[in-house]
Amino acid sequence: MGIFAQIKFYIGPVPYTMQNFALVSAGLILEPKYALISQLIYLSLIAVGMPLGAGFRGGPTVLFGYTAGYLWASPISCTLVSYLSKLYLKKSSFQSSHTSGRHVVMLLLISLAAIIPVYLLGFIVFFYYAIQPTALGIALRSWSRKLVDFLGFSTMNETLILFTASVLIFIPQDLLVDHLLAVLVATRVLRHLNYLK
Repeated sequence: MGIFAQIKFYIGPVPYTMQNFALVSAGLILEPKYALISQLIYLSLIAVGMPLGAGFRGGPTVLFGYTAGYLWASPISCTLVSYLSKLYLKKSSFQSSHTSGRHVVMLLLISLAAIIPVYLLGFIVFFYYAIQPTALGIALRSWSRKLVDFLGFSTMNETLILFTASVLIFIPQDLLVDHLLAVLVATRVLRHLNYLK
């Protein structure tokens, strides 16, 4: 998580990282309790100041800032990815030497469903900070408006603008880049670990 959080690129004003690749990979590879522990360790390392958050940031301020909701929900989502994917793989006939398109699609859908807590808590915390009458709140609202203007959706109300800026803009990249790569890499790793036959 700490390494992939540093891989950052922009499409217009939208910042993307590869952090969800690490979250989904951990969920697919690890058993549920270890998936949970992995994320709790990650958050603990950030809390004590290790620069493992996006932008090489660490310390308690990272865990209580306007993007903290995404981090706090990662243990829930990683555990859900693990539990749901293991349940699916046990019930499906995943015994081929390659990953079929059906399995990829199902694991992508599982990862998308499991990541909902990250989006939900991420939005709640972002929204809380954005509606405050502070310099940070004004900056977050301004950035959110610029973003939806860039996308051509400038007629939205304030809540929808903030939801778009903190959730909707990330779903395509998360699903089609981070999650897809995680599914392809994790199934290969699991096959080498003899988890999948």
